[in-house]
Amino acid sequence: MGIKVLIVGGVAGGASAAARLRRLNEDAEIIIFERSSHISYANCGLPYYVGGVIENEDDLTLATPGSFNSRFNITARVRQEVIAIDPEAKKVSVKKLDDGSVYEESYDKLILSPGAVPAIPKLPGADLPELFTLRTVEDTLRMREYCVSNKPKTATVVGGGYIGIEIAENLRHLGVEVTIIQRPLQLLRTLDTDMAELIHSEMRKNGVNLMLGSSVSGFEKTENGIKTLIKDNEPVLSDMVILAIGVVPDTKLAKDAGLALGAKDSILVNEYMETSKPDIYAVGDAVTVTHFVAKAPVLIALAGPANKQGRIAADNICGIKSTYKGTQGTSIIKVFSLTCATTGLCCAGAERAELDFEYVLLTPNSHAGYYPGAKSMTMKVIFEKNTGRLLGAAIIGKEGVDKRIDVLATAIRAGLSGADLAELELAYAPPFSSAKDPVNMAGFIIENVLSGIVSQFDTETLEALPRDGSVFLLDVRTDCEYEQGHVDGFVNLPVDNLRERISEIPKDKPVYVMCHSGIRSYIACRILTANGVEAYNYAGGWGYYSRIRGKINPLSQRITCAAEKGLSIS
Repeated sequence: MGIKVLIVGGVAGGASAAARLRRLNEDAEIIIFERSSHISYANCGLPYYVGGVIENEDDLTLATPGSFNSRFNITARVRQEVIAIDPEAKKVSVKKLDDGSVYEESYDKLILSPGAVPAIPKLPGADLPELFTLRTVEDTLRMREYCVSNKPKTATVVGGGYIGIEIAENLRHLGVEVTIIQRPLQLLRTLDTDMAELIHSEMRKNGVNLMLGSSVSGFEKTENGIKTLIKDNEPVLSDMVILAIGVVPDTKLAKDAGLALGAKDSILVNEYMETSKPDIYAVGDAVTVTHFVAKAPVLIALAGPANKQGRIAADNICGIKSTYKGTQGTSIIKVFSLTCATTGLCCAGAERAELDFEYVLLTPNSHAGYYPGAKSMTMKVIFEKNTGRLLGAAIIGKEGVDKRIDVLATAIRAGLSGADLAELELAYAPPFSSAKDPVNMAGFIIENVLSGIVSQFDTETLEALPRDGSVFLLDVRTDCEYEQGHVDGFVNLPVDNLRERISEIPKDKPVYVMCHSGIRSYIACRILTANGVEAYNYAGGWGYYSRIRGKINPLSQRITCAAEKGLSIS
């Protein structure tokens, strides 16, 4: 089948579509148009080149026009921009950026993979040369060259999403003092506020100044640097400014061609990646997708989904009926010594989707506690109350985060319930996991919540609990742990002494229980319930609470107390 396929844009979606097309059809004429100088590059690796973690510029390039042609017999035309589409005549107009000349190219099938572009605020001074964005290899080279030549001492990052955090970390690696200015009151909007606090703590610990809840009103160039103007606050002076407030779909070409648009002016496609115009497909960061969990149209810019969509578009062009079943937003980011990963919905997302949900929060170890080097992680797993259907998860820790989020993402895609997690048979050896893997533990807790074996309370409830004697607040950690830090109003009674001192617990009022991680407090709740007491377990425990509220280092406290008492604390 000697069809002619034009692809607008390379990188993830376009390059993936081109390679799949060739594997399915040796006779097709395939041409990719890319307005930058690079047909396929490691977009997600760009911040790490700025920081010098990736040292070789060539490592950013995944494929060149020459390698694409020699391996796949695909023509890749770089520094050529498609400036117009004529859907009726099935032609595109192409501008050669090096000389400005324009020519036409016909097609049988057209795939649009224009991606997204950095959002540039319409503010005074936003076009100053000391302001940078980070989306393409050219952006990265410009920023890296500025850092090498000018050796900036200070930088302001406007925006606290994935790119903002990654570039802040890499600038810190270069010794640059960094301030992040973020309009919302938290970084990483894919997280709930409580989990985001763990990220805030890590950023501050590594010398990043956070100005949350601050709105930028403009930029001014001075003799001493760039002033970032802040509404109702003093300006921030720095040597350079990075704009990382997000991306917007690059859809002017599609809009001018009359293609139907969806969320935030992204290109509307069906499950076959077909647009509203015959023989035109669209993939990647510029298309509207259906959220796999919420079942609502969304715009999610991720490399994995873009690659899959490119493959699906190619399949359908070649007569294979492939469908895209939605994006669940699985993502992961390195934040200095922490790893933060999410999939599906957070609690705020579940609220927006008007779902009746519950969540469990646990702080398990990355592997068996008795094997050296175990690191604690914080897991938040969200599920539907009535059905137990998994809705989403977030995990923050130092080791083992990627493994667990991938299991949970797979479970969501497979339609498993929260309780099904308890049944998963996962690989175990002491250096890698525990006999009860953290994912299994999440399933056990969800089972207990759904069956009514345990009732939970959260941080908001904890901080609102009255201290007037109408409820009883119980901390069941050891005396040593309690002395080194506790929540005001909580009475200490170690769980190992609870049965013999049960008479000290009132039966005529609710009892709210906490320990270090939620395990001992769960045991205490079962003892109390068996004795006719209405008991509630604090999800996450003091270890979690102390981290999100910036109290103390709970890990060092925990180890010290265990050593002093000769206890095995779980």
